[in-house]
Amino acid sequence: MSGEPLPGVSQRDGPFDLSVDILIVGAGACGLTAALAAREVAGEDAEILVLERDRSPSGSTSLSSGFIPAAGTTMQRAAGVRDTPEMLAADIQAKAHGRAYSPLVNRVAAESGSAITWLHQDHGLPFILIDGFLYPGHSVLRMHAMPERTGAALQAALLGAAANAGLDIATGLQVDTLFTGADGRITGVSALAHDGSRQNVGCGCLILACNGYGGNAALVKQHIPEMADALYFGHDGNQGEAVIWGDALGACLADMSGYQGHGSVAHPHGALISWALMMEGGILVNAAGARFSNEHDGYSEQAPRVNSQPDQCAYVLIDDRLLALARDFPDFCGAEQAGALISAASASDMEARLGFDTGALAATLDQVASAQAGRQTDSFGRDFTTKPALQAPFHAIRVTGALFHTQGGLDINLDAEVLDRTGQPLGNLLAAGGAARGVSGPDVSGYLSGNGLLTAITLGRIAGQRAGILATTKQS
Repeated sequence: MSGEPLPGVSQRDGPFDLSVDILIVGAGACGLTAALAAREVAGEDAEILVLERDRSPSGSTSLSSGFIPAAGTTMQRAAGVRDTPEMLAADIQAKAHGRAYSPLVNRVAAESGSAITWLHQDHGLPFILIDGFLYPGHSVLRMHAMPERTGAALQAALLGAAANAGLDIATGLQVDTLFTGADGRITGVSALAHDGSRQNVGCGCLILACNGYGGNAALVKQHIPEMADALYFGHDGNQGEAVIWGDALGACLADMSGYQGHGSVAHPHGALISWALMMEGGILVNAAGARFSNEHDGYSEQAPRVNSQPDQCAYVLIDDRLLALARDFPDFCGAEQAGALISAASASDMEARLGFDTGALAATLDQVASAQAGRQTDSFGRDFTTKPALQAPFHAIRVTGALFHTQGGLDINLDAEVLDRTGQPLGNLLAAGGAARGVSGPDVSGYLSGNGLLTAITLGRIAGQRAGILATTKQS
């Protein structure tokens, strides 16, 4: 919509076009999970409304892989996987180098398994446990997804659960203003519809589930300058309204420099190439045919590393064995259909196809094979001995580093209540998912695979439960 007003805060005690007990901004995984949890706690008589900017709810959830890490789920137990919240918390902190906020990490880890099991058993989401490979930083199999292994399938399943629960979702309404009363508590919001009309909605409690600020170039430049010129591979609607509103309300912001990057987005095709290929033996090379990092450090920190290469690009290099694995992922299949896959019968043929100097790629592959056989130590510290060496024929995909979503936001307590700059809750305002601080700490390297959806689901449920309690207390 052109001419959109900037997010703001103003004072208003009413009247409103309508009023509800619990209002949720955002109908992605976080907002829908919050709504389901709020309904369960507040009961059938509570008035709960979800407002969504898009005409068809999709957002960051649909763009994601749809993989959610969780510890101690029924799916893990059925597969014989032993996992505990303590193990998950340890993995999160190890990836974040101990810089993630420990109380929040521990709470999220402790609630993760029950959140997935609850969605599975109580709301019919057909979660499966992803097996066959470990994502970077995870010590056991704990990624859960829909059978389709896509974020779009997760979004569809949550929308189905919301419909079954009788929850109201109003789409095509962009919330641009929060209203407060004389006491500073939230009284409602104002939302602009696509047809230019406006709705003013009062509420007893407000949950911000409207993701982060990755689509706001000015905020990215301010807080994450290293990604100011990078491809943004997120939802354009992530304009940082929660951060802007929170700042105006006197809220504390935390971990604003944290984000999820990704070092393998097919370019210019714009499709995600799964990092499972790296974990199973693939490598990244630059335009000189040389590796430039330890690919097993994680896909998030690979984003600025790839972008530091000539033309901000690199090549994922795999063989037939890994190509078969890649074709299990719909995003890769889409990239292949779009012509992203470059195949060659030998290293020399691939050098010619990619314009590398003669012998450059062959030398890199010889080094990798030597490390895989244990004859030399990889100069970047990667252990190649656990997977087979790459074998001709070879396949390459040109990729760039991208910003997926931000991991910093409004500071919250362990009940997802937004905190002011003195550390006290701001009354009836809650935040979760990308609107709130995450569990990745303040650096790109702190992002553990799945942290985004982990906090969206877990903190979304916590926020919904807390909102239900606040609504029930007010009604009594």
